[in-house]
Amino acid sequence: MPVYEFRCNDCGRKVALRYATVAEYSEATPACPRCRSTNLTRLISRVAIKSSPLSRLLSGDVDDDTAFDDLENADPATLGRMLREMGDEVGEDMGPEFEEVVSRLERGESPEDIEASLPDFDDDTGGSFGGDDSAISD
Repeated sequence: MPVYEFRCNDCGRKVALRYATVAEYSEATPACPRCRSTNLTRLISRVAIKSSPLSRLLSGDVDDDTAFDDLENADPATLGRMLREMGDEVGEDMGPEFEEVVSRLERGESPEDIEASLPDFDDDTGGSFGGDDSAISD
């Protein structure tokens, strides 16, 4: 819904007027809601583009990794929603394992219980799922 800002030249008030469409605005005669004057000057407004915190993070618009701080103590359903949104933002099929984990989180199952029920996946480093932390050197 377009919002147009004006300054009333009679009473000096700044007003924001909303119209259902741009066409409706072009046919309207804007008037000050306070004094009913049509002696208005249109102001240049800031444009707002809504984006999710995740999309800003994925696009690199976030300066550091503090965007994940709120998730440290988040409930499983919140983690599930965040992961689902992240998967949607990536735009690729993340596979059945990802879908299973996200669905279980969204149902409220704890990450620890989910991790405990997952099979160990051996990789080339001989570690379990995610690699062997003891093999990581500084």
